[in-house]
Amino acid sequence: MMDNRLTEDRRMLKYGLTELYSNIFCFSTTRHGGYSQGSYASFNCNDYCGDMPEAVLKNRELLSSLLPVRGELVIPHQVHQTEIRIVDDVFLQKGKPDREVLLEGVDALVTNVPKVCLCVSTADCIPVLCYDVRHRAIAAIHAGWRGTVARIVCKTLSVMKKVYGTRGEDIYACIGPGISQDAFEVGDEVYDIFDKAGFDMPRIAVRKEKWHIDLWETNRMQLLEFGVNTSRIEVSGICTWKNKDDFFSARRLSIASGRILSGIMMC
Repeated sequence: MMDNRLTEDRRMLKYGLTELYSNIFCFSTTRHGGYSQGSYASFNCNDYCGDMPEAVLKNRELLSSLLPVRGELVIPHQVHQTEIRIVDDVFLQKGKPDREVLLEGVDALVTNVPKVCLCVSTADCIPVLCYDVRHRAIAAIHAGWRGTVARIVCKTLSVMKKVYGTRGEDIYACIGPGISQDAFEVGDEVYDIFDKAGFDMPRIAVRKEKWHIDLWETNRMQLLEFGVNTSRIEVSGICTWKNKDDFFSARRLSIASGRILSGIMMC
């Protein structure tokens, strides 16, 4: 049952990766136990979706207090593209205005710096969290359908390979809550985009009244292509559209609603 994977206060979804490695903490926030109101109720930590800034700030402070060590939250402004930001000592030494510029239009983050919590926001899109156990590096990836078709997971892992020496066999990955194939109905034009991009369509798509695409599997396939062992990929299997009371879903609640925050940090 899903409740077994939530923390006792129901504010976070737990991942098995945290239990495997004591120096890693990864999570996805739920809708429970925060300060926001209305369609943002209540644990919305995203300040780009129209929520009251005071509530978002209080929710972020609450989230920081729930981390095993006092870490810094790094949250980009995502635009459904494939820009990847390396969060290194140079980035961390910059002031808030400069950081905001560097985080604008970014959909994936990587770092090897401890006590830095890399975060991505989703509300039907797919969050992917990765840990390189050999080189002690992490990644947080936002994979909406546009990012997925542009292979943002592959591109992020390639950056980790270039910067840290990451190999597929070094990676553990968590694929968090997002819209399921059953709920993700798309038009022929979206199907054609995936098809032309070279994806195995019989594996990821099924035709009902319209096409339905499996974003969980499409991103899992990218991990496998990089050489990640299938036994090291954890898929939450939680559909945001079907579980709107526990997790934000833009398709169910409208764009003017809260966002899940998925994060990973080395303690």
